Amino acid sequence: MTRAAFGWTAQRQSDFAPFAADGLIPGRVVGEHRTHFRVATERDEVSAEIQGRLRQSARLRSDLPGVGDFVALRLSMGDGPAMIEAVLPRSTALVRKAAGEARPQLLAANIDVIFIVMGLDGDFNLQRLERYLDLVRDSGSSPVIVANKIDLARDMATAKREMTAVAPGVPLHTISARDQTSAAELESYFAGNQTVALIGSSGAGKSTLTNQLLGRDAQATQEVRVHDDRGRHTTTHRQLYFRETGGAIIDTPGMRGLELWNEPTESPLNFDDIEALAAMQISQLPARDRTRLRRSRRRGAGRNHSRASDELSTPPAHSLTLIFLS
Repeated sequence: MTRAAFGWTAQRQSDFAPFAADGLIPGRVVGEHRTHFRVATERDEVSAEIQGRLRQSARLRSDLPGVGDFVALRLSMGDGPAMIEAVLPRSTALVRKAAGEARPQLLAANIDVIFIVMGLDGDFNLQRLERYLDLVRDSGSSPVIVANKIDLARDMATAKREMTAVAPGVPLHTISARDQTSAAELESYFAGNQTVALIGSSGAGKSTLTNQLLGRDAQATQEVRVHDDRGRHTTTHRQLYFRETGGAIIDTPGMRGLELWNEPTESPLNFDDIEALAAMQISQLPARDRTRLRRSRRRGAGRNHSRASDELSTPPAHSLTLIFLS
């Protein structure tokens, strides 16, 4: 496999140069397991562990290697595992809040496009879609909505209209992952050896779509439960696959609960911003209306706000509008 085939770029070559001088080789993490990693190199795929110095220098667990990371690797001289000595700078990082813990959890790294896979059956959920969109935007990757199971859609037109309203401007594809012709419209996202990750709830069809886009059965699949259209966890760990036709796919386990690591905590506008906006728009009122507004403020000092507003019961010729930007 060439370096270009696993997503290598001129920038990554520049980032790797100091490690090449030390005899290390580049690799990409394709699998993360409890005790080791699987790393793809130009020659083959090897088992690897994290060097002790790298582990000790990491401030957070998410600073350590994850699926999709490009790493500097020292091959073993014997039968032992290779050693990951450095993680190259990430172009993007899909991160959520770890379940039950106050720390970030890296789901995957260096992703160009993320397919948010939504089942059009009974598990269709717009609030969940909104959360996934927030997660993808925080990652720096480009979101694409893939609405799967078109044969089970109860009202396709309404579903498309609702998804478009929730995610204006985000590409939307309605497909059947079991049908090769239907899934073929997603091929363009792999152009230039791009990496595409799939996220969504269990049973949405991620593993089926992964197999379809790979052209082989790399992931096991299961039927959803009949009574509620909920899926079983078929994929149990994150895995990166390279496609023979170019590009890579990262399949992830289904996520039921989802907490963002970078939750918004306050409005982007504070009271000083609001007062400045109000002053700017008041200055554009006719002189008569500005005078009436000043009088009403003086009379309303120390009184109930409704008393002051009565002085302006007749609306001025130019209305005052505050625009809040989110």
